[in-house]
Amino acid sequence: MQHLPDLAALQLLVDVAKHGSIGAAGRANGITQQSASERLRAVEALTGLTLLQRSASGSTLTEAGVLLAGWAARLLDVAHEVDTSIATLRDDRRHQLSVAASMTVAEHLLPLWLVRLRQQHETAASLTATNSERVRAAVRDGSADIGFVEDGADVGGLAALVVGRDTLVLCAAPDDSWAALGRPVTVREVAERALTWRERGSGTRRVVEEALTEHGLTSTAPAVELTTTSAVRGAVSAGSPPAFLSRRAVQSDVESGRLVEVPTENLDLTRDLTAIWVGSGRPPAGPVRDLLAIATATTRTSPADPGAPS
Repeated sequence: MQHLPDLAALQLLVDVAKHGSIGAAGRANGITQQSASERLRAVEALTGLTLLQRSASGSTLTEAGVLLAGWAARLLDVAHEVDTSIATLRDDRRHQLSVAASMTVAEHLLPLWLVRLRQQHETAASLTATNSERVRAAVRDGSADIGFVEDGADVGGLAALVVGRDTLVLCAAPDDSWAALGRPVTVREVAERALTWRERGSGTRRVVEEALTEHGLTSTAPAVELTTTSAVRGAVSAGSPPAFLSRRAVQSDVESGRLVEVPTENLDLTRDLTAIWVGSGRPPAGPVRDLLAIATATTRTSPADPGAPS
């Protein structure tokens, strides 16, 4: 990414578009007009684009400047989400809510939920990302106030609420033999091939193994076993055998061609995304209930998965 300016410089460009002048953008960022102008010239030099039309009466964005400012605004929104999410992972004793979540929820849903929790209720949170089995243990022993799991297992006396739906898909590298098969992979073929798997205890692995069990089959020992969704996705795109992953996790990879979604025959791979906590069926008032309201509202309107409830 040799042409990408740093976030502070992109923010300055976005503020020029927002406030209408370099001076106003500089003031919004706590720097002088001269410093702002010099920084924007550096952005032009890095990108090789003329972003501002300068004249005696002021400066306006060129067409390229308008386009880059729009792209930068989207990038800055994502950066803000990531920054807030990083803060939740730090050991901060001031946090008001402790959350444990399985990897799909932690990687693809919770960042937005926790940003909104902070914005709407001024509630900070700490996040532990692990597999579904360990999430249940954390809620039971009190180290997490609320957990999110995705494997459909018995919650063992914990209160639970389904906040959304998810679908697993079989993904392969573009040069894998299954990528060009031209037909759905059979259940037996899935069971007999050594695939790339998440570790035991993960929701993804449990859902697939239970789907195979319904056909009287068990999976062959993994070719590769990894502990995070990102690791599995990266391994498969690099040439490891196919793997089952959340459609939410691989949507951009499939759209870009880094991975190929392989259809399967007669495998039910939908699953509930479930919130769990200790207590009665009604969530306790305060941060737990606030987070659940955000989670259910967000997943019901999310276009990422066609199985989301409406």
